[in-house]
Amino acid sequence: MKKIIIAASLLTACVAFANPYAKCSACHGANGEKAALGKSKIIKDLSKADFVSALKGYQAGTYGGAQKGLMVGQVKDMTEATMNEIADTIIK
Repeated sequence: MKKIIIAASLLTACVAFANPYAKCSACHGANGEKAALGKSKIIKDLSKADFVSALKGYQAGTYGGAQKGLMVGQVKDMTEATMNEIADTIIK
């Protein structure tokens, strides 16, 4: 049983590293279709430029209103390249 749990944990970690959006999907949905905590914008409906701008704003602490504190931790170490990769994954 321990081996199964360890293998599942490693697989989850690999998927998270391969897909930078993985940590976002819990709140925003698998395809960015959910309003996180029932309060956020639906990110799949944003333009790529608006999405990246919002993430940069969260990093700077200048965007997000009440959700700002929650999102700062999610994006603090994110590079602009990763932000664009996530935008390319979600926004069509």
